[in-house]
Amino acid sequence: AADLPRRAPPPVFTPVPVFTWTGAYFGINAGYGFDASERRGATVVGVSPQNAIFAGPAGGNRAGVLAFGGNRANDGFTGGGQVGYNYQFTPGSGVVIGVEADAQYVDFGQGRNRFSSATVAGGGILPGNLIYNPAGISSLDYFGTVRGRLGYAFDRTLVYGTGGFAYGSGGGRDFGSGVSRNDFQTGWAAGA
Repeated sequence: AADLPRRAPPPVFTPVPVFTWTGAYFGINAGYGFDASERRGATVVGVSPQNAIFAGPAGGNRAGVLAFGGNRANDGFTGGGQVGYNYQFTPGSGVVIGVEADAQYVDFGQGRNRFSSATVAGGGILPGNLIYNPAGISSLDYFGTVRGRLGYAFDRTLVYGTGGFAYGSGGGRDFGSGVSRNDFQTGWAAGA
């Protein structure tokens, strides 16, 4: 019996784990965004004599035209993060539900050079009058969403629709340094 070969145990069958979308996830992102409709040029404003900011040759009030230089570009850095959870009813292929929240910081601004040179046609500016570019400054500071998800998984491919609550805030200054605003807005988001 010593000269008989040793019997090895049969190999153990280990099934390959089936992929599932179930679980929590998080991530971060960063980038640069821009608006393709950048506009550089003058903002022209007509001023009537009743506004009393122009002096005529004899000292009377006159109508006039102001032309401001300006930059109306919306561009800047954006970055943020997201966190979510998915549940797949049947591993491999099947229905997937989930929830996701994201928040993004945005450095988009418009008309950052609000104090532009003013060209006056029709008279000089009366003393004590300050001239501001009426385009002012506007910006988008942050935005985010809280959304549900419903989809169908084909192994490692997930086809889904999403929708839910959206929020964002921006601010700005209009007609000079003393008037500012901060606007928080809510709405909805949807996608596929």
